[in-house]
Amino acid sequence: MIVSASSEFVALCREQLTLLATGLGASLSVVYLTQELAEVPPHKGEAELIPVAVYPETAVVGLEHQIALPSVNRYLLSPSSEVISSQSNDGFSNQAQENNQEYLMDSDQIVLPLIHDSVMMGLLVTSREDRAWKESERTQVENVAQSLAIACIMDRRRAWLASQLHQHQIMQEKQLDLMDNLLHQFRNPLTALRTFGKLLTKRLLAKDANREAALSIVRESDRLKELLQKFDEAIDLTTEDLLPAKLPAQQQVEFVATVEENTPLLLLNGAEQEVVEFNINEVLQPLLISAKAIAKERYLELMTKIDNSSCLVQGNSQALREVLSNILDNALKYTPAGGKILIESIKDRVNFLGIAISDNGPGIPQQDLEHLGERGYRGVQAQTEIPGSGLGLAIAKQLIEQMQGEMEVFSPATRFDIKLLDTPGSTFIVRLPEAK
Repeated sequence: MIVSASSEFVALCREQLTLLATGLGASLSVVYLTQELAEVPPHKGEAELIPVAVYPETAVVGLEHQIALPSVNRYLLSPSSEVISSQSNDGFSNQAQENNQEYLMDSDQIVLPLIHDSVMMGLLVTSREDRAWKESERTQVENVAQSLAIACIMDRRRAWLASQLHQHQIMQEKQLDLMDNLLHQFRNPLTALRTFGKLLTKRLLAKDANREAALSIVRESDRLKELLQKFDEAIDLTTEDLLPAKLPAQQQVEFVATVEENTPLLLLNGAEQEVVEFNINEVLQPLLISAKAIAKERYLELMTKIDNSSCLVQGNSQALREVLSNILDNALKYTPAGGKILIESIKDRVNFLGIAISDNGPGIPQQDLEHLGERGYRGVQAQTEIPGSGLGLAIAKQLIEQMQGEMEVFSPATRFDIKLLDTPGSTFIVRLPEAK
């Protein structure tokens, strides 16, 4: 019969039974597990004990004729899940503990339940024919039974964890297959969208107000294409790709201390590229074109106070674009119709240049301010009908910190002078190191 106990556990049982024979002179010893642990179909609706280890191995055993334990089935506890969770149960376990966990059938046989945390998993039966058991010897046998009970618990937990890991891997493979399918289907409409944007750009005159909107369609399509490429790269990563590079032994300590801060974030926005100098306004201007179009559609007034002089910073332009895009998206999404949004250049800290984005929307409660930047956290906004994932600000915060920059959030708004609505509003300030 096939037993679910691992080969390591069975080997341990055999070793312990061998010690009982060589050390205490046991002539026959058997370790039984309940049928739920052995995963053997029940016989006539009753629980059974299944032998998993016997000494000597040539012995033929059967519970019904090897030990005379009346009505043993009524003492057996149920499912292996109870063993996994170590839940307390009534029945044989409590009765056995009250009787020092020992059932002495006669002078040459000892029957002990395998119990741990009030859960019974089986029996240890040992006997010898030449002499009766002494009290000290029975104590040693009890210690063996307790060790086997603990080993059985650990074995079942290992099996349960292995099963959970296997199920997780299956689900992960299905999710990756689904992601591959969605990305493949996403490319066709994206290509069409980009083509339509280019056609509009060619047909509209240079002075046409709609030309900027058409250019924004092409620009955002290119951005989506970049993100799709990053998706592909992330999906193709193997376990080995995610492991840190091996270092000489003398460098291991230094590596452990710095790996977390030096390892690039696996974000789909080009953040892993090297830090360079760039003009912060070159990143901001295309975003303002899209933001103004969205603000107009939502009946919002978008105001700007931008320093058009050369504003060189050190960082990653793609990462900053993602940061500002996420913050602008929040301002446009949460500011109600009739509200105002202000975007301005600031230089309020030495060696830093920044962008402040303010709105006169509902603001952010103090208890939520403390959690901004936590992945998946939305606070009071989770109770509204406004869709969101709670990832935008978390991604923005990670990217800014990776570029050695700063992000501050204030509510009520600190840089908003005109209050059209009786609401506190909020201000997000993003700073990057000024280029030397």
